[in-house]
Amino acid sequence: MRTETVPAAASPRLGSRAPRGLGAVAGLLACGAALGVAELAAGVVGAQASPLVAVGGSAIDATPEWLKEFAIRTFGERDKLVLLAGIAAVLAGFAAAVGLLATRRPRLGLAGVAVFGAVGAAAALLRPGAAPVDALPSMAGALAGAVALTALTRAVLSSIDGPEGDAGGERSGLSTTGVGVDRRRLLVTGVVVAGGAVVAGVGGRVLGGRSDVGASRAGVAIPRPASAAGPLAEGAAIELPGLSSFFTPNRDFYRVDTALVVPRIAAEDWRLRVHGRVGRELALDFSQLLARPLIERDITLSCVSNEVGGRYVGTARWVGVPLRDLLEEAGVRPGADQLVSRSADGFTIGTPTAAVLDGRDAMLAVAMNGEPLPLTHGFPVRMLVPGLYGYVSATKWLVDLELTGFDEFDPYWVRRGWARQAPVKTMARIDTPRPLRRLPAGQVAVAGVAWAQHRGIRRVEVRVDGGPWRPARLAAEHSADTWRQWVWPWDATSGRHTLEVRATDGTGATQPEDRAPPFPDGATGWHSVVVGVA
Repeated sequence: MRTETVPAAASPRLGSRAPRGLGAVAGLLACGAALGVAELAAGVVGAQASPLVAVGGSAIDATPEWLKEFAIRTFGERDKLVLLAGIAAVLAGFAAAVGLLATRRPRLGLAGVAVFGAVGAAAALLRPGAAPVDALPSMAGALAGAVALTALTRAVLSSIDGPEGDAGGERSGLSTTGVGVDRRRLLVTGVVVAGGAVVAGVGGRVLGGRSDVGASRAGVAIPRPASAAGPLAEGAAIELPGLSSFFTPNRDFYRVDTALVVPRIAAEDWRLRVHGRVGRELALDFSQLLARPLIERDITLSCVSNEVGGRYVGTARWVGVPLRDLLEEAGVRPGADQLVSRSADGFTIGTPTAAVLDGRDAMLAVAMNGEPLPLTHGFPVRMLVPGLYGYVSATKWLVDLELTGFDEFDPYWVRRGWARQAPVKTMARIDTPRPLRRLPAGQVAVAGVAWAQHRGIRRVEVRVDGGPWRPARLAAEHSADTWRQWVWPWDATSGRHTLEVRATDGTGATQPEDRAPPFPDGATGWHSVVVGVA
């Protein structure tokens, strides 16, 4: 009687072939674990050390100007969300590929996880003001990802079937494709990894928000300004449907900056250093800043990225400390023709020192439209210089002022080809009627706003279909540093029409017709809209 030997059950072998979908899922779950642990570590170290934030910031820095302008023009204030979504999509593809690789070549899969950690750590260490500890979240995430990937891969390859139709495969409920997958073990491992990733990520968010900046802001009491702005000039505001209000509510005020994560600085932790080419260095905390005489001014801000007819402009009532007084107290030394301001996240802006000292209401603002600065607009302190585009004057989350020379330091945007000095260009915009609007024949109110900060607006003119220019009625001028509303009554006749507008500033210079893009020092051209009249 012949005896047959029954082969022992094969042990799991990493590197065996497995269903591609399960390998990709393993990679995605391992990536989630890596990101969750990294966010947990970043909750301790600081949000700037998060791999997503660090890599996203590096991506912003490396993005060519044409692509940045496209993103701002297309997505507006959602551009950062779109960037993060793009990074997440790329990361998901990379993670799926690593998972597939790990089921065939485990060591290469782990090498892919190591690449994830190295890229995140390098990006964190290269951010302005980075410290060695900023690499820890990425390293901790990579370690967690490696452990998770190994466990998930072993679960995917937990048993190997015999030939197709093998009874053992049928009894165990495993697949009969030549590759057995212990689905229960895989499910349990996947749930554990996914749950751990979620818990770690949420924990990181909780830790990151442990400094209650909202409570700090709510506790700030802005002293009464020594020099108040006074009531709005009579006739300076026109109430008309579709026309921008004179003051822009904080919730509607435009936001354009490079911060993927809004810096969260409690007022009691804020410090300002004034140094460089000064007679003596100054150091102030928030209470000392508020103890200085404050001014209240109505100022229109505009972004250099604003296209002709764009919405990156707004007017607010600001309260702050005169910047000129601060610099004169520090003592400006010869050759200090540039004031470099630094944000808490390392962002830099260069402002002509002469523009701060020439008598305009340059300030370190602490309040906006009757309340402490919103977090997204620079709480606790930001800088404002009327008449200059924001990228050379309006640093948010300000923590450092350095007097230096234009030939000694290139700030963030200048290194990327934008102009060193950028006074605001004269611009007029049609707010109503909106483009492609269908209108009834008869009198139509054409209205909008015009601005030329620190020069003021002298005249606004409108024309139809290339005809003669007609003067619009201007609202009263409240200040040379604020925009002016305007309205022109149009006797609309049936057909398709093109409306154009142009403004003349307080010096008598009329804005040019030729269209130019925002890069490198602001857009030019007449705004126009096409409408149809029934």
